[in-house]
Amino acid sequence: MSVHTLHRNLEQLLPLIAEGAARRERERELPFEAIRQLAEAGLYTCRIPLAEGGPGGSVSDVIGLLLRIASVDSNVAQAMRPGFGFIEGLLASRAENAAQERERWFARYLEGAVLGNAGWEVGGANGAISARIVAEGEHFRATGSKYYSTGALYADWISAVALDEHDQPVSFVLPRERAGLELVDDFDAMGQRLTASGTTRLNSVQVFADEIRPRTVEEGKRTIVTPFLQLFLATVEAGIARNALDDAVRFAREHARPIKHSSAALSVDDPYVQLSVGEIAARAFTAEAVVLKAATAIDRAWAADLDPALVDQAAIDVAQAQFIAAESALKAAELLFDVGGASTTGRSHNLDRHWRNARTVANHNPRQWKAAAVGAWQLKGTPPPTSGLF
Repeated sequence: MSVHTLHRNLEQLLPLIAEGAARRERERELPFEAIRQLAEAGLYTCRIPLAEGGPGGSVSDVIGLLLRIASVDSNVAQAMRPGFGFIEGLLASRAENAAQERERWFARYLEGAVLGNAGWEVGGANGAISARIVAEGEHFRATGSKYYSTGALYADWISAVALDEHDQPVSFVLPRERAGLELVDDFDAMGQRLTASGTTRLNSVQVFADEIRPRTVEEGKRTIVTPFLQLFLATVEAGIARNALDDAVRFAREHARPIKHSSAALSVDDPYVQLSVGEIAARAFTAEAVVLKAATAIDRAWAADLDPALVDQAAIDVAQAQFIAAESALKAAELLFDVGGASTTGRSHNLDRHWRNARTVANHNPRQWKAAAVGAWQLKGTPPPTSGLF
């Protein structure tokens, strides 16, 4: 399967995913079918190398595909983030058993497997882990509760992390049907409501020894996976801007009518409607351009065998892309309401979902920190933090 084939497969699925997206979000109808169809169409396999049976796509290829998905349903796009991030982690791993891990998981992905995340928790310091994993004979048992479990409800496998008896983080992946693994649909954010990012409970779950994954990131060292995951969020924002543009055009053509003192007989001829749509288009264009440019920075780092200087540069480029993509999506979603009157606020149209979704994605990582880190880089050459934000 080639990247071209992936785009062709996606072309067939996009109308199906787009149809009813506003209704699904309004009525909280989780897009199980959309995620399954995308997995069966091979989208998750984009980065699997040709030698391993995959398309051999670049990060730029992934971002190009993701842009198209996010432009019709940002919830579906973000729900795919853990699955793509897991593959990137496999590619970046330098652990002793990395080759065996890649062989195992590439085969599962090529068969259509979907992976979700159950890493973050609430309460305590940001990033703190309270879940525990203890040895039990040759295997282990995990207990705890996770929140922000992106994509977990759609997944065949759940990736989680817990602290061992030495307070060291241990990563593991469980099949979703494992006894004691409980997935709860309780995500109550104002936007991105269908990302299936609710609670995952580890109720004394057995974890087999071969389900433990090696920790491949040294403390204080940057990994290329983090800029990739951050670029994923920026791409979701760019997709939201594009979706807002499409809805603005559709509303102006099919629903809007000129205000009383307009010089136009049709809304599409009103100069201020044209101005609004033009500005939305510019925002969407800009957001798409910056995420694609940032993707090339990550690809350059990969091409140079993850040279640390290029990985730092990729992190900076992604931070700038995130800042602009978030600003663009929020403004595009706001301007959407200028293409019509009060009718644009009708619940049946659900146009407010674009702003709610953009705002929710933007709140994952404050963009002020992104800009400040870029400023420190420009002024003093200070590398960005090696945290999950960069």
